[in-house]
Amino acid sequence: MNHSLYFHIPFCTHRCAYCDFNTYAGQEKSISDYVDALCKEIKFISRNSREKITIHTVFFGGGTPSLLLPAHFAAIFKTIKDHFELSDSTEITMEANPGTISLENLRQYRALGINRISLGVQSANGEELRMLERAHNYFDVIEGVTSARKAGFDNLNLDLIYGLPEQTLQTWQSTVRRILELRPEHISAYALTLEHGTPFGKWTARGLLPNPDPDRAADMYEWASDVFESEGYFQYEISNWATENHQCQHNLQYWRALPYLGLGAGAHGYTLGYRYSNVLRIRTYIDRWMDYRETDDEQYISDPSARPPGTKIVFPLTTATVNSHRQTPKDDMSEFMITGLRLTREGITLGTFYQRFGVKLRDIYGNEIEELMDLGLLEKINKTSEALITSEVLRLTPRGRLLGNQVFFRFV
Repeated sequence: MNHSLYFHIPFCTHRCAYCDFNTYAGQEKSISDYVDALCKEIKFISRNSREKITIHTVFFGGGTPSLLLPAHFAAIFKTIKDHFELSDSTEITMEANPGTISLENLRQYRALGINRISLGVQSANGEELRMLERAHNYFDVIEGVTSARKAGFDNLNLDLIYGLPEQTLQTWQSTVRRILELRPEHISAYALTLEHGTPFGKWTARGLLPNPDPDRAADMYEWASDVFESEGYFQYEISNWATENHQCQHNLQYWRALPYLGLGAGAHGYTLGYRYSNVLRIRTYIDRWMDYRETDDEQYISDPSARPPGTKIVFPLTTATVNSHRQTPKDDMSEFMITGLRLTREGITLGTFYQRFGVKLRDIYGNEIEELMDLGLLEKINKTSEALITSEVLRLTPRGRLLGNQVFFRFV
């Protein structure tokens, strides 16, 4: 089965006030050591796998991956190609912040094989960008898109955030219209979540910022959905729209609950029945790999203090792993429902559920499905394939997309 690779690049020049990701500012001096550690993790995973792994998507997320130089990416790609099967059609995405990419670097990234850029735009409104503590302005966005096109990129995603404190429907509409003028192939739009421990979370708790208005956010979502559709972008996931044949293949791997390998500090992975995550801090991650040698006979372990030296670790875990969980069939079925129902068109095919788990979907979740259909949050449709095979599909209704958490928690 094809795998995906996710590389977490946790470096940022500034940590934004709303951000809850595993990112660190002011540690750019560790980038070269971090890249060396990533390459060692690639080699370790390849060495411990039972067979050479085929990779069909690669995603560099962060953080700000565009802080890495082309030479850093060149080292990573050489190691990937030496240890995994990578086809010419592999989707390779790099996240970038406007203002951190130059035309020359973009040309080099493209020459190395990166074929998709995801720009963290968030807003086209200057005041909103300042509130979010973003380091760019909208002119940086225009320049970034223009440079990416000149460098040969024909698959661009622009990330947006809506439902901000004090954001009006009018300023959101202005952002959407300005984004559409840039004609990206893909648009992601996520409602702001106030995460505990972030400056935004603290400011709202102390009354320094108003809480976002959920009803206004719902209006923004519905309006944007209609406009995106009218402009040729079809919604294929709750928060994602694309022109034809430009769905994010890497994220589809997650939503279809298919295997992926997570590399880097704080990265998560899922394959062969394991969910696992790596150590969070940059320096700790680097230190875990400092003494690793590809020629060593000793099999490294995820927690040297917890197990005797030389204890063999089972693929896909590595010396950087700090948490792992062996999935039960119930775990996998639950996650399959939660992620699969995010796919607004594709939904969940009852036949696919049976093929994957050997049981009928309604035998496991019949009561939950009936309740959600009665509430108007789920619908059942029949789809006919090119082979003229008709399948029963469950998917969210438009109302269910707004109340997705009300659907998902019933499958936990």
